Amino acid sequence: MSGDRAQQVWARLASVIDPELDESVTELGFVTTVEVDAEGGVDIAYRLPTYWCAANFAYLMAADMRAAVAGLPWVTRIGLTLDEHMYADEINRGMAQNLSFQRAFGDAASDDLDEVRRTFLVKAFQRRQEALLSHLLARGHEGAKLLALATDELAALDGDPETARLIRRYLERRHVCAHELAFVDTNSAPIDPAALGAYLRALRRVGVNAEFNSALCRGLLAARYGEVEAQPIHFFPRPLEPDNHKPETGAHDAQHHAA
Repeated sequence: MSGDRAQQVWARLASVIDPELDESVTELGFVTTVEVDAEGGVDIAYRLPTYWCAANFAYLMAADMRAAVAGLPWVTRIGLTLDEHMYADEINRGMAQNLSFQRAFGDAASDDLDEVRRTFLVKAFQRRQEALLSHLLARGHEGAKLLALATDELAALDGDPETARLIRRYLERRHVCAHELAFVDTNSAPIDPAALGAYLRALRRVGVNAEFNSALCRGLLAARYGEVEAQPIHFFPRPLEPDNHKPETGAHDAQHHAA
């Protein structure tokens, strides 16, 4: 029974996404152990690529893991333990007491986690949109017709398994921007077909940063623990054109894991 329940926990954790890299925390190798006791208690241990990864992202991932596992009807308790991190004590205490990030870190917390989450949801929306549009254009779809599709028409679009996967991933983030059209920009405005090429080139710059950071994080994790193979994540369906003080707990940018 505990083995089956542990697998259920792993499945829930696989749905939790690193907010910047837009990949599963289990695929990235962040979750190390899952233990389930006879009373329905769950203990999860996780790690990050460096000792100084930003605390707000660590807290955000921990909160998302807890929420995902809490959806299992038999779970009675959830324990989350971050290993070998400069803010492990604060983060583990905050998770154990179900505190907000601000309450866990007090005056040291400079960011609203909801704002951080929103920022990176938008970036994930952009990356997934670029990957899908580039894929569909490469398979002969006309840009103007794609940009005229409604969301339900995109969902019903026929294609190969890779097309279906990219559509599914894109629609998971489509809610970030409001509009009945399937493809809009981050301001929820329609995309001009005449400017589609320039629009996609701008989106690729977002993806380049994410792919670099994904490879960097995997490499750092492999170097630190010697267990995870350092393989980059590829968002694109085709090649692109050519001291001792703790930092601020809310500091974040494109390299939050390696900063």
